Amino acid sequence: MVAAVRDDPARRVGLASRFYDDRPGCVPIRSYRRAELAFMRWQVRRGLLAAPDAPRPGSEWWRAVNEGLLRDAWEADQLLAGRPGPPSRTSVSRWSGFLERPSAVAWYRAHNASIVAGYIAHRDLSRQELPLERFFMDVALVRVLFAHSLLTAPRLALGPLSPAARLLGDPRWRGADMFLSLHNILPYRYPLDGLTVQETLDAENYLGRLIDYGVILPRVHSLYAHAAAELNEPRLLDMLRDGWPVYAWPFDQRHAWTTTRAPVMMHVMRKLTPNTQAN
Repeated sequence: MVAAVRDDPARRVGLASRFYDDRPGCVPIRSYRRAELAFMRWQVRRGLLAAPDAPRPGSEWWRAVNEGLLRDAWEADQLLAGRPGPPSRTSVSRWSGFLERPSAVAWYRAHNASIVAGYIAHRDLSRQELPLERFFMDVALVRVLFAHSLLTAPRLALGPLSPAARLLGDPRWRGADMFLSLHNILPYRYPLDGLTVQETLDAENYLGRLIDYGVILPRVHSLYAHAAAELNEPRLLDMLRDGWPVYAWPFDQRHAWTTTRAPVMMHVMRKLTPNTQAN
């Protein structure tokens, strides 16, 4: 099924969408479709999922990670329908759990298990990308792990503001778009040649910058540790070094994760959302 749509981005989106269609005798999961499809449509608009022989080929890394997500979900569907055999990897079992008992927490555990498995399996492909693309691979991971924690560890994510966590993190609601989409940061093209990380960060919208630098990064080690335990994937901690994301971005260029802009608001955000579980 996945191979049949591999080189057709629109059909990839269609396959992802159909996974969330109603199943006889099962709890409807249509409302969970929006978060995944919003991100995939962003990938398509950028050209990330384009075929290798397209006039502008897509990204081998983004294609591979997305393909793993599709395969895991549909394998779980087939197993639930009675196909014989064990799950091919742990992330498939997470999707089976979501289909059997749908919830926002189960969706994050399934989705992020597939994403993290893809990150681990295809780290070599990330090294083929331009620096800006590599930086935002880490940004995407940091954000999706933070979104996960909004539901599974709200006090870790927002401290005293934890009552707002479900409203912001539920993938069925638009609040999650703030963390699960990069559409307001990166241009709609691939590859991102001619752009530097600093130029792109300078153009980031103000709210996104406050969240990344004022809320997420001060607790990033706790977020990774929580996700590693939630997903039973200790290798996730290898994507962090001394509190800096290093999946694809080099440690010696960690200054990209710091900012001197809007110091007063950054201070306010950190005061409002103190990390009560800092290591």
